[in-house]
Amino acid sequence: MGREAATQSFDNAARALNIDWGKNYDGKQIERWGEALGQTLVNQRRQALAAMARGELPPCKANEHELLVIGLDGGRVQTREKDEQSGSRWKEDKVATLTSCLPGDGADKPPQKLMSTCLATMEDAKAFGPMARLEAERRGIRNAKQVIGIHDGGNWIDPLWEQYFGCHVRILDFYHASEHLHEVAKAAAAAVAGKQSQALAEQLVGLLWDGKVEPLLKELHELSAQAGKPQEDDPANHPRQVLSKTVGYFQRHRDQIDYPAYRAKGWPIGSGITESGVKLFGKRVKGTEQFWNVSGAEAILALRSKWLSEDEQSRYYWLGHASEAVAA
Repeated sequence: MGREAATQSFDNAARALNIDWGKNYDGKQIERWGEALGQTLVNQRRQALAAMARGELPPCKANEHELLVIGLDGGRVQTREKDEQSGSRWKEDKVATLTSCLPGDGADKPPQKLMSTCLATMEDAKAFGPMARLEAERRGIRNAKQVIGIHDGGNWIDPLWEQYFGCHVRILDFYHASEHLHEVAKAAAAAVAGKQSQALAEQLVGLLWDGKVEPLLKELHELSAQAGKPQEDDPANHPRQVLSKTVGYFQRHRDQIDYPAYRAKGWPIGSGITESGVKLFGKRVKGTEQFWNVSGAEAILALRSKWLSEDEQSRYYWLGHASEAVAA
């Protein structure tokens, strides 16, 4: 039941279980039971977080990871309650992936992914930080020879990383950074006479790839100055706004874009694993026809975290856990 609730809609889960068990359950029953099972995981996580706060770390394997890559990102879940300020039903779910890798050779051989685990929550960044650290401890972050983080520069990620992983190298996802430069090129072509979008984009992305941080920042500053200072009534997509914000974006992350150095060490520079994780969680909880209570979404995300993690957390958990949640 936990597996079915984690992998498909409650109505489809009921159909599958009815076939397997010869029952006549409906989706609402599976919803109640599935969320109850997920809540047992949420409660256990709370206990583990409280233990970690007391200095009691979770057990982990003794093997040393050559490279542990931590990714943080956010997806979207539609809730039944509207946000009082925005009026929107959409709320962010926060996702972490932790992936052991073998570094590449810095030339032709790329880094090799070994195993990923993941977690997701409807909680805010303040609560998510300890959860990510707990999973990192369980994965053996203290035994890893090298730990790096890859992210897209989201505004909640930087402070979370500083607090819970601040001593480790952080890399700005190259492909997100490149997208920003393509947006800059389009904005500059619209605002600055004589600028051609495609040629400018290739020039800027080339500087980024080569790790020429100062020339890149200089070019961005010049483009922004040529377009002019943003005005108060400029919409967010106005070229002046785009150029000014992008200057700030790369200025904030200037210490995280030394891509030649990262490649030379055989490290990944893209957050594809984490983006894939966001989509995999989204396949279960995101949809225009799905409306969640936050507590229900949290329970199903906890179940799905077990299911998606490649160390077979789900199988080992249910083998060793005679749950009383369904009977409750």
